[in-house]
Amino acid sequence: MVEISATEKNAKAPAPEGKSSAKSKKAPPAEKSTKQIVFDSNEDRFSVAEQAMADPEILSLLVESLAGGERRLRQFSAGAIAVVSERQPELITPWISQIADALHRPEAQTRWECLETLTRVAALDPEAADEAFNGAQISLYDDENGSARLGAMRFLAAYGALDSKRSTKVWPYIDEALQCYHGDPEFQDMLIAIIGFASGKLAKAVRQALAARMRFDAEHGKGPLKRRAEQIIALCQD
Repeated sequence: MVEISATEKNAKAPAPEGKSSAKSKKAPPAEKSTKQIVFDSNEDRFSVAEQAMADPEILSLLVESLAGGERRLRQFSAGAIAVVSERQPELITPWISQIADALHRPEAQTRWECLETLTRVAALDPEAADEAFNGAQISLYDDENGSARLGAMRFLAAYGALDSKRSTKVWPYIDEALQCYHGDPEFQDMLIAIIGFASGKLAKAVRQALAARMRFDAEHGKGPLKRRAEQIIALCQD
């Protein structure tokens, strides 16, 4: 199990490298903690997420673990944080910068779990979510992991849907991904993310380009591919 044991440890999550948004919400300052997370692969991440939702110090330690040197602990912590983001996304906003930094970890699972978290919280603090853009690009072009690519597409779609400026920023990457991954196992789920993107506050030029990109599938595709392409085009024309 993941145990909460007595030890002297700094609970404040380390800031990622690079510049952070001046207007981003800052993680609350933390003093010396008497808790640490001891990883055990038999633990259930949902129970740890419940603890983290009840105790901000535990959530802080989970975030700190994303920058640690143990791969399995990074993966476990990212998974528990993703559960928190699904149930109480507002608890994650002070930590967006640190979670965005975790998109640069080598293992795909940490990245895709963090991308799912960032997808859920991007609308709560768009300026802080800006910091995740570069890391999301890395996973979008991950040749070895479809879940990482899908997570990146979901984040970029949710982020780009926030306003016309961000839609213009993400569109070249979304457009390329729609061409590169057409027919891949994750493509249908990518289209679901694009439906959300098309429902957002897109720039007029982006709407037009997206509709044009989906026209071939709407005219020549079959089944879910055809229906989703038609739905995206309809949303672009609204």
